[in-house]
Amino acid sequence: MASNVEAWAEVRQTSIEIAQAIFEVAHDDEALAQKIWEEGSDEALQIAFARTDKNQLFWGEETVERQNV
Repeated sequence: MASNVEAWAEVRQTSIEIAQAIFEVAHDDEALAQKIWEEGSDEALQIAFARTDKNQLFWGEETVERQNV
């Protein structure tokens, strides 16, 4: 699934950390992951930032700042 998540993230111009967190929240259900990606998820953002030291991640066209999570 890891390479699929990477491809999924690339197509959506989304940071891999966020994509992995979305799939974790969605329990690897791609349809649910897509819905979460479209609607947003504070839980996914918290998971993503907990796993990286980056201060910015990308969720599609939106740049998410660590300090805003």
